[in-house]
Amino acid sequence: MSEDLLRYDILIQDALRGAVKKILAEVGRTGLPGDHHFYIAFDTNAPGVRISPRLKERYPQEMTIVLQHQFWDLAIGEHAFEVGLSFGGVPEKLLVPYSAIKGFFDPSVQFALEFDPGKTAEELPEELLEAVEELAKAEQDHEAKDKPDVEVIADAANSDEEEGDKKPEKKDAQGDGGGEVVSSGRLPEKDLTSRSAGDKSDPITAQS
Repeated sequence: MSEDLLRYDILIQDALRGAVKKILAEVGRTGLPGDHHFYIAFDTNAPGVRISPRLKERYPQEMTIVLQHQFWDLAIGEHAFEVGLSFGGVPEKLLVPYSAIKGFFDPSVQFALEFDPGKTAEELPEELLEAVEELAKAEQDHEAKDKPDVEVIADAANSDEEEGDKKPEKKDAQGDGGGEVVSSGRLPEKDLTSRSAGDKSDPITAQS
Protein backbone atom coordinates (compact mmCIF):
# COMPACT_ATOMS: atom_id res chain seq x y z
CA MET A 1 0.00 0.00 0.00
CA SER A 2 1.26 3.46 -0.87
CA GLU A 3 2.28 5.94 1.81
CA ASP A 4 -0.39 8.46 2.75
CA LEU A 5 1.42 11.65 1.79
CA LEU A 6 -1.75 13.72 2.06
CA ARG A 7 -2.23 12.66 5.71
CA TYR A 8 -5.96 12.16 5.57
CA ASP A 9 -5.98 11.36 9.28
CA ILE A 10 -4.70 14.84 10.12
CA LEU A 11 -7.05 16.51 7.66
CA ILE A 12 -10.05 14.75 9.20
CA GLN A 13 -8.96 15.56 12.75
CA ASP A 14 -8.53 19.24 11.94
CA ALA A 15 -11.88 19.31 10.12
CA LEU A 16 -13.60 17.86 13.19
CA ARG A 17 -11.85 20.38 15.43
CA GLY A 18 -13.28 23.02 13.13
CA ALA A 19 -16.73 21.55 13.79
CA VAL A 20 -16.17 21.88 17.56
CA LYS A 21 -15.13 25.48 17.02
CA LYS A 22 -18.34 26.22 15.08
CA ILE A 23 -20.47 24.53 17.76
CA LEU A 24 -18.88 26.59 20.53
CA ALA A 25 -19.19 29.78 18.47
CA GLU A 26 -22.93 29.14 18.03
CA VAL A 27 -23.33 28.57 21.77
CA GLY A 28 -21.38 31.75 22.44
CA ARG A 29 -23.87 33.69 20.29
CA THR A 30 -27.19 32.10 21.28
CA GLY A 31 -26.54 29.97 24.39
CA LEU A 32 -27.11 26.25 24.81
CA PRO A 33 -30.31 25.12 23.03
CA GLY A 34 -32.62 22.60 24.68
CA ASP A 35 -30.84 19.95 26.73
CA HIS A 36 -27.53 20.22 24.90
CA HIS A 37 -24.41 20.42 27.06
CA PHE A 38 -20.80 19.50 26.46
CA TYR A 39 -18.04 17.53 28.12
CA ILE A 40 -14.69 18.70 26.78
CA ALA A 41 -11.49 16.82 27.64
CA PHE A 42 -8.13 18.41 26.90
CA ASP A 43 -4.43 17.91 27.43
CA THR A 44 -3.30 20.30 30.18
CA ASN A 45 0.30 20.07 28.92
CA ALA A 46 -0.50 21.00 25.32
CA PRO A 47 1.05 24.21 23.94
CA GLY A 48 -1.13 27.26 24.50
CA VAL A 49 -3.22 25.84 27.36
CA ARG A 50 -3.68 28.29 30.22
CA ILE A 51 -5.12 27.15 33.55
CA SER A 52 -4.34 28.27 37.08
CA PRO A 53 -1.44 26.67 38.98
CA ARG A 54 -3.84 25.01 41.42
CA LEU A 55 -5.76 23.33 38.59
CA LYS A 56 -2.53 22.33 36.87
CA GLU A 57 -1.35 20.74 40.11
CA ARG A 58 -4.63 18.84 40.42
CA TYR A 59 -4.75 17.85 36.74
CA PRO A 60 -1.15 17.57 35.52
CA GLN A 61 -2.01 15.67 32.32
CA GLU A 62 -5.67 15.74 31.36
CA MET A 63 -8.81 17.52 32.46
CA THR A 64 -12.50 17.42 31.55
CA ILE A 65 -14.81 20.41 31.89
CA VAL A 66 -18.57 20.64 31.44
CA LEU A 67 -20.34 23.52 29.74
CA GLN A 68 -23.89 23.32 30.99
CA HIS A 69 -25.52 25.60 33.57
CA GLN A 70 -23.02 28.10 34.92
CA PHE A 71 -20.27 29.29 32.64
CA TRP A 72 -19.48 32.79 31.49
CA ASP A 73 -17.40 34.86 29.08
CA LEU A 74 -17.23 32.13 26.45
CA ALA A 75 -14.96 33.65 23.82
CA ILE A 76 -14.18 31.87 20.56
CA GLY A 77 -10.88 32.72 18.89
CA GLU A 78 -9.24 31.54 15.71
CA HIS A 79 -7.00 29.04 17.50
CA ALA A 80 -8.48 28.65 21.01
CA PHE A 81 -11.52 29.27 23.19
CA GLU A 82 -11.67 30.89 26.60
CA VAL A 83 -14.33 30.30 29.24
CA GLY A 84 -15.06 31.13 32.86
CA LEU A 85 -15.98 28.28 35.22
CA SER A 86 -16.31 27.77 38.96
CA PHE A 87 -14.26 25.06 40.71
CA GLY A 88 -15.19 24.46 44.33
CA GLY A 89 -16.71 27.92 44.47
CA VAL A 90 -13.58 29.56 43.08
CA PRO A 91 -13.98 31.29 39.69
CA GLU A 92 -11.36 30.45 37.07
CA LYS A 93 -10.62 31.42 33.47
CA LEU A 94 -9.36 28.70 31.12
CA LEU A 95 -7.81 29.10 27.69
CA VAL A 96 -7.87 25.93 25.59
CA PRO A 97 -6.51 25.67 22.04
CA TYR A 98 -8.61 23.48 19.76
CA SER A 99 -5.47 21.46 19.06
CA ALA A 100 -5.35 20.50 22.78
CA ILE A 101 -8.84 18.96 22.79
CA LYS A 102 -8.87 15.19 23.26
CA GLY A 103 -12.60 14.59 23.42
CA PHE A 104 -15.95 16.32 22.84
CA PHE A 105 -19.16 14.72 24.07
CA ASP A 106 -22.77 15.88 24.07
CA PRO A 107 -24.63 13.38 26.29
CA SER A 108 -28.05 14.79 25.40
CA VAL A 109 -27.81 13.26 21.93
CA GLN A 110 -24.96 10.77 22.52
CA PHE A 111 -22.66 12.60 20.11
CA ALA A 112 -18.95 12.10 20.66
CA LEU A 113 -15.68 12.99 18.97
CA GLU A 114 -12.19 11.81 19.92
CA PHE A 115 -8.94 13.51 18.96
CA ASP A 116 -5.25 12.86 19.11
CA PRO A 117 -3.66 16.16 20.25
CA GLY A 118 -0.47 15.23 18.40
CA LYS A 119 -2.26 14.96 15.06
CA THR A 120 -2.81 18.45 13.72
CA ALA A 121 -1.45 20.57 10.94
CA GLU A 122 -2.31 23.73 12.87
CA GLU A 123 0.54 25.76 14.31
CA LEU A 124 -0.31 28.13 17.13
CA PRO A 125 0.88 31.73 16.63
CA GLU A 126 4.02 32.64 18.55
CA GLU A 127 2.27 35.65 20.08
CA LEU A 128 -0.39 33.38 21.60
CA LEU A 129 2.19 31.04 23.11
CA GLU A 130 4.21 33.98 24.46
CA ALA A 131 1.10 35.59 25.96
CA VAL A 132 0.13 32.34 27.70
CA GLU A 133 3.65 31.94 29.06
CA GLU A 134 3.72 35.51 30.38
CA LEU A 135 0.29 35.13 32.03
CA ALA A 136 1.34 31.85 33.66
CA LYS A 137 4.49 33.48 35.04
CA ALA A 138 2.51 36.45 36.33
CA GLU A 139 0.05 34.14 38.11
CA GLN A 140 2.88 32.18 39.71
CA ASP A 141 4.54 35.40 40.91
CA HIS A 142 1.22 36.63 42.28
CA GLU A 143 0.64 33.39 44.18
CA ALA A 144 4.17 33.47 45.55
CA LYS A 145 3.59 36.98 46.93
CA ASP A 146 0.23 36.07 48.45
CA LYS A 147 1.42 32.81 50.03
CA PRO A 148 2.08 33.24 53.80
CA ASP A 149 5.68 32.63 54.74
CA VAL A 150 4.69 29.97 57.26
CA GLU A 151 8.16 28.47 57.43
CA VAL A 152 9.63 31.76 58.61
CA ILE A 153 6.84 32.11 61.17
CA ALA A 154 7.45 28.58 62.37
CA ASP A 155 11.19 29.18 62.65
CA ALA A 156 10.58 32.34 64.63
CA ALA A 157 8.18 30.55 66.95
CA ASN A 158 10.63 27.70 67.44
CA SER A 159 13.39 30.20 68.18
CA ASP A 160 11.22 31.81 70.83
CA GLU A 161 10.56 28.41 72.39
CA GLU A 162 14.27 27.64 72.48
CA GLU A 163 14.94 30.94 74.21
CA GLY A 164 12.19 30.11 76.70
CA ASP A 165 13.87 26.78 77.41
CA LYS A 166 17.21 28.45 78.01
CA LYS A 167 15.87 31.25 80.17
CA PRO A 168 12.77 30.00 81.98
CA GLU A 169 13.12 32.66 84.67
CA LYS A 170 12.19 35.46 82.24
CA LYS A 171 8.41 35.63 81.80
CA ASP A 172 6.07 38.24 80.46
CA ALA A 173 4.40 40.23 83.21
CA GLN A 174 0.99 39.39 81.76
CA GLY A 175 1.55 35.62 81.36
CA ASP A 176 3.98 32.93 80.38
CA GLY A 177 4.63 34.37 76.92
CA GLY A 178 3.77 31.11 75.14
CA GLY A 179 3.21 31.59 71.37
CA GLU A 180 1.34 29.42 68.88
CA VAL A 181 3.64 27.55 66.50
CA VAL A 182 2.41 27.83 62.90
CA SER A 183 3.14 24.62 61.00
CA SER A 184 4.61 24.78 57.50
CA GLY A 185 2.74 21.61 56.56
CA ARG A 186 0.49 21.65 53.49
CA LEU A 187 -3.11 22.60 54.11
CA PRO A 188 -5.70 20.04 53.00
CA GLU A 189 -7.18 21.01 49.64
CA LYS A 190 -10.96 20.99 49.23
CA ASP A 191 -12.31 18.64 46.59
CA LEU A 192 -12.92 20.47 43.35
CA THR A 193 -16.11 19.85 41.40
CA SER A 194 -14.06 18.72 38.44
CA ARG A 195 -12.02 15.67 37.61
CA SER A 196 -9.42 14.43 35.24
CA ALA A 197 -10.84 12.65 32.22
CA GLY A 198 -8.75 9.66 33.22
CA ASP A 199 -10.49 9.40 36.60
CA LYS A 200 -12.71 6.33 36.75
CA SER A 201 -14.86 7.71 39.55
CA ASP A 202 -18.11 9.65 39.18
CA PRO A 203 -18.00 11.27 35.72
CA ILE A 204 -19.41 14.59 36.91
CA THR A 205 -16.78 17.24 36.21
CA ALA A 206 -16.41 20.96 36.61
CA GLN A 207 -20.01 22.05 36.39
CA SER A 208 -20.43 25.21 34.46
